[in-house]
Amino acid sequence: MKKDNLDHLFERLQGEFDVAEPENGHQERFLEKLNRQQGTIALGKKKTSWWKPLSIAASIVLVAMLGYQAFGPEPSIKRQVTKIAPEVSQTEFYFASLIEAQVEELKEEKTPETAQLVDDTLAQLAKLDKDYRTLEQDLVDGGDIKIILSAMITNFQTRIDLLKEVLSQIENIKNLKSQHDESFTI
Repeated sequence: MKKDNLDHLFERLQGEFDVAEPENGHQERFLEKLNRQQGTIALGKKKTSWWKPLSIAASIVLVAMLGYQAFGPEPSIKRQVTKIAPEVSQTEFYFASLIEAQVEELKEEKTPETAQLVDDTLAQLAKLDKDYRTLEQDLVDGGDIKIILSAMITNFQTRIDLLKEVLSQIENIKNLKSQHDESFTI
């Protein structure tokens, strides 16, 4: 009997049923209204979580930093030498400034008569500088610190002595030339 009533009800309401699809976001709006009335949190609504993207970004940064440290450029020889023996940088600054001043003076004294002497001296200074770089590398590679530091200082002293000697020879050449020019008559 109940089945007849239900059939009769559906026959009578035929064509009046709402069969259209609800609009997008209908379920979210419905749950939001329901939760506002009941004061609960919506179950169907997803919370935006920043932890996952943030942790991925942090992991990428960490891996990049470790890779840079492991495979990145090594510190320069100068920095490594300064780390091993800090007094080297002070000594090198002092000697380098003295040598640079004398090299400038040497270059100013270059004339046709002294050109060969000046060029040879500059070539010798370049060799001594190359030797100094080798000593720095030896120091970084773990050689005997006292012996290498002594050799580095000797290298600087050799350069200074060479420059003093050459400047003295240039002065002698200039004196000889002026004496020769004075004794020469037309």
